[in-house]
Amino acid sequence: MIAAISLFLIVTLSALITKIASIALVHTGLSAESAKFQARSAYTGAGLSTKETELIMNHPVRRKIVYNLMLIGNAGIVTVMSSLILTFVLPETTASRLYGLLIIVVGLTGLWFAIRSKWVDRGLSKMISSMLRRYTDLQVQDFEAVLHLKNDYKISEANVDSDGWMCNRTLQELNLREEGITILGVYRKGDNYYGSPSGPFKLQADDVVTIYGKADGIKSLYQRKKDFYAHLEHERAVAREEERRQAEIAMAETEEE
Repeated sequence: MIAAISLFLIVTLSALITKIASIALVHTGLSAESAKFQARSAYTGAGLSTKETELIMNHPVRRKIVYNLMLIGNAGIVTVMSSLILTFVLPETTASRLYGLLIIVVGLTGLWFAIRSKWVDRGLSKMISSMLRRYTDLQVQDFEAVLHLKNDYKISEANVDSDGWMCNRTLQELNLREEGITILGVYRKGDNYYGSPSGPFKLQADDVVTIYGKADGIKSLYQRKKDFYAHLEHERAVAREEERRQAEIAMAETEEE
């Protein structure tokens, strides 16, 4: 019975640890779903894809969180397996084994419902976030929520092609803000990273541009070349963005009334 109770407590603690880790990863700027997946993958040792591994390894705080999670996960999994074996090996009677099995089934079922509960999730998230703010130096910020990466908004990186519409033009000439697209930064090979560049900044071939805006607008921007059609597409995008803004203003006025 003691082994069965120990197993339940260890599994509960494991779920809590992965929850804390996922919230901590969200505070470094990851989306909630990505943070949850990476926390569980690191804890169980399942491994991550190459792209997701780069997101972790290139960020010192995320790397530290995942490193500690992997260490705890190895110890936790071994302990769980040991407790599970002892639950059915130590008891000498069938009744004791069934009693241990009942404790495990009931306990894990209750834990599963608790994990699935939105009320429990909100309460835990609020408590853990408060503790992280108070006792750690993590930057407590969910950048997905801050940038509203929903409703078809996204952040993307684009390589500036030598024959692309953006190449050798200033941001003022491109006038992307009128399309609802914002240049968050530009990385130039052999040079520094330029954060939030202003109007006179000129894009060059092979620059890597970090863009924020609507997914369809970003896709259109990627496809433009140095021709007349690129100018027409820019004008269409500006018109669409203006229509969207007017619709939002009308909706806001209607709600106020």
